[in-house]
Amino acid sequence: MIAGLRAIIDGTHVSLEDLPIATLEGRIAGVIGLSVTLEGMSHFTGIGDRVALLGLDGRSTDAEIIGFRGERAIAMPFGPLDGLGAGCRALFHIHATNHRQLKTGATLTLNDGLIGRVIDPMGRPIDGKAPLSPKGIDCNLRAKPPEAALRARLGPRLTLGVSALDLFATCRQGQRLGLFAGSGVGKSTLMGMLARNSDCDVAVIALVGERGREVREFLEDDLGPEGLAKAVVVVATSDSPPLMRREAAYTATTIAEYFRDQGKSVLILMDSVTRFCHALREIGLSSGEPPATRGYPPSVFAELPRLLERAGPGLPLKDKPAGQITAIYSVLVEGDDHNEPVADAVRGILDGHVVMDRRIAESGRYPAINVLRSLSRTASGCNSPDENHLIQEARAILAIWEDIQDVVQLGAYREGNDARSDMALRVAPQLEILLRQARSEDRSLKDSFLALRNILVSQGVIS
Repeated sequence: MIAGLRAIIDGTHVSLEDLPIATLEGRIAGVIGLSVTLEGMSHFTGIGDRVALLGLDGRSTDAEIIGFRGERAIAMPFGPLDGLGAGCRALFHIHATNHRQLKTGATLTLNDGLIGRVIDPMGRPIDGKAPLSPKGIDCNLRAKPPEAALRARLGPRLTLGVSALDLFATCRQGQRLGLFAGSGVGKSTLMGMLARNSDCDVAVIALVGERGREVREFLEDDLGPEGLAKAVVVVATSDSPPLMRREAAYTATTIAEYFRDQGKSVLILMDSVTRFCHALREIGLSSGEPPATRGYPPSVFAELPRLLERAGPGLPLKDKPAGQITAIYSVLVEGDDHNEPVADAVRGILDGHVVMDRRIAESGRYPAINVLRSLSRTASGCNSPDENHLIQEARAILAIWEDIQDVVQLGAYREGNDARSDMALRVAPQLEILLRQARSEDRSLKDSFLALRNILVSQGVIS
C-alpha cells in the first residue's frame, strides 16, 4: 500500500480506488490442457473473478475463474500457459470497490476517443497510435440487456448502402440481422461496405478469431480511412486464447452500449459469432462440461442469447430519442450447412437473416446475397405499401427465374408458353444488374427503390 501511495505522489495516474486493500494468495495445483487448477481460492472467489498467475520465469499472466471442482478453482489464462507449473503463486486482488458487484466480469473505461481506433479485447490500442485517455466511464463487460418491458421500440429505417439489403432485407434502427455465409464468399468485403455506407453515428466492428494476415487488409482495403473515421475496431486473431476471443465480443458490445446510452445510432458488426461460440466451447470443455450438440456444451447456447439480446433499442431518454444498436452478426456456416447448431440457434434469436450463396459468388455477382432466402422480420412494417408491392413483384419474378434458369440455359425453353415465365426472362437479368454492386459504390435506400421501380415500370410489370 505504501508503494502505491508513493506512485500517486510521484504523479502517476494510479488512484486509491485502483489499489488493492487485500490480496489473497493461492497456488497452482495443476495445469491440464487450457485450464489451470488453483488451491486456496475457494470461499473467496466466484465465477468470472480475475486472478494473476506468476510463472516460474516471474512473468504475470491474467486469468479468469471459469469453474470449481470441489475445493479447487479452475481458471483459464488470457495469455499463453508457458512458464506456469504446479506450485506457482496465484494472486487475487481485492479492491476498495465492492468486487462482488463486478464478479461476473471486469469493467472497461470508455470515452469518445475510441472512435477511429483499433484495440484488443482488453481495451489496449494496437494501431501504433497515441495511448488512449485513461479518463472515461467504467462500463461492465457483462451488462444485462435493458428490461424488455421498458426498452424503446425500433427506430426508423436505416440505410445500409447496399441495394440487395436495403430492398430485400430492409433494416430498422435497433434491428438484429444474421449474415449467414460460408468461407470465401465475400463476407468481409460486405461488412466493410456496411461499415462505410451505413447511415449510423458510430460503427463498432468485432473481428473475433480473424486470420492475423487479413486484419490489416480489412482495415485498409475493405474498411478504408472513410470507414475507420467513424468506427471502433476490436481485434482478437485466431491464435488468441479462447478467453480473448470471447472477450472481443463482450468488449465490442460494451462499447456499442456506451455510445447507445448517449442517444446515438450505433451499428455493431461482429465477424463472427460462430468463432465466439467456438471460444465458449473451448472454455466450457476445459471447465469439465460435457459435450452435447456437435461437441458444444450447454453453456454455449445459454450464453449466446445473453450476448445477442444486449443489442437493440436502449431505454428511453428524457431529452432526446433513445439510442439504438443495430447489429449484424456473421455466422460462418460450416460446410455450407445452414442448419448446423450455431446457425440454427442464432436464426431463432435474431430479427432476420441474410444468406450469402457460394453459387452466386461463383457466377461473379457480388455481393453474393441470395435475396430469396434472405428475410427481415420488420421490413413489411417499415416500408410503405407501394414499396412492399415492388418487393413482392420482384421476389416473384426472381423465384420464377430461378425455376426456369436451367431450362433456358439448356435451350429447352420456348418463349410464349407462359406469360409469367416470359416476363421473368426479360426482367430478371435487369434485377440481377441492380443487385450487383461494386465495393466502392454507395447507394441510398431511396435510389435503390427508385431504380427497382423504373425496371418494373419499363417492363410493364407494374403501371
